Amino acid sequence: MSHTETVGQEPFSYLAVPDWPQLPDGWSFIEAVGIAVDSQDRVFVFNRGEHPVIVFDRDGQFLYSWGEGLFARPHGITIGTDDCVFCVDDFDHTVKTFTTDGQLLMTIGTSGQPSYTGATSTDYRNIRRAGPPFHYPTNLVETPSGELYIADGYGNARIHKFSADGQLLFSWGEPGAGPGQFHIPHGIAIDQDGMLYVADRENSRIQRFAPDGSYIDEWNEIARPCQVFIDPAGCIFVAELGYRAGMFPGNEPPVEDVTGGRVSVFDADGQLLSCWGGGLSPGTPGDFYAPHDILVDSHGDIYVAEVIVSAARGSGYDTDGFPSLQKFARQV
Repeated sequence: MSHTETVGQEPFSYLAVPDWPQLPDGWSFIEAVGIAVDSQDRVFVFNRGEHPVIVFDRDGQFLYSWGEGLFARPHGITIGTDDCVFCVDDFDHTVKTFTTDGQLLMTIGTSGQPSYTGATSTDYRNIRRAGPPFHYPTNLVETPSGELYIADGYGNARIHKFSADGQLLFSWGEPGAGPGQFHIPHGIAIDQDGMLYVADRENSRIQRFAPDGSYIDEWNEIARPCQVFIDPAGCIFVAELGYRAGMFPGNEPPVEDVTGGRVSVFDADGQLLSCWGGGLSPGTPGDFYAPHDILVDSHGDIYVAEVIVSAARGSGYDTDGFPSLQKFARQV
C-alpha cells in the first residue's frame, strides 16, 4: 500500500500505519487477541506470547509489559472509565481486573473450573444447556456506573451482568439461533443509551438488547462478527472473522468464493458507512485473515487484532509473516 492509498470510504477512510507496533528484539505476540486504550491513549495489547500484556504509546513505541504467568489463554481486554484493566481468560474461566501496571484487583469466576453446560471443548455445538458463569468467557463491557456485562462464550451461550464489586445480578441467553439465543456470544459493546450490541459470531449477526437483557432486534448480513466497538459519535465498528478462517470442522460454507475477514462501520440504524478487507489478499496492509478485536482511540484511529495462528490451525493455510495487529490512521 502506498502512502496515497486509503481503505474504507469517506468520511471513514484510513491509511494503514506501517511497522506498528515496535516490539523489543526477540519478542512476539504469537497472536494478538485484544486491544484496549487507557485515558492517556496508551495501547494495551493482550496476546498469547510470553508477555501477555504489552503496552505501547500511540506511535507504537514499546513502554512496558506485564502478566507473565497469570493467564491460561488470553482472550479479551477492556479498559474501564477509571483505567481498570479487565482481562478475560477463556481457558481459565475467569475475568480478572488489574491496574494499568498489572496489580491484581479482583477475580470473577473460579480458576480452572468451568460451569456445567455439557460442553466438552470450545466447539459451541457441544453445549447442551445454558449455565452459570463461566465456561470459556470471551469479552466484556463496562457501564458508566461500573457494572459489567460479560459474554460467555465458547462453552456457554449467555450474557451475565455483574455489579461493580463482582456480584452476579442476572443472566440471559441459551443455545440456538432465535431471538435472545446465541451460537458463541463473542463480543459486546454498549451505546450511550445503554443498548447492548452482542456479536453472535456463529449466527453471523449482531443482536441488540435493552439493559435488562430484553431482545430489541438484530442485524444480519454480517460475516461472523467477533467484536463490536462504539465510538462517542455512536458509530459502530465491527471486526468480522469472515468465512475463510477459524471454521469448525464440518461447518464450512458450501462454496469457496465467500467473504473473508473485514472491518465494517455502521450507523445506529445498521446502515453500512464503510467497509474494507474481505480476505482476497490477507497478510497485506488493509486486508485481513482473522479479525478478532477492534478499537477506536480518541483520535479516531483504528486498531485491529487478528488470531492468525489459532484460526489457521488445521487449515493448511500458511499465515507465517502475517501481521497480528494493524493500525489505521483516520483521514479527515
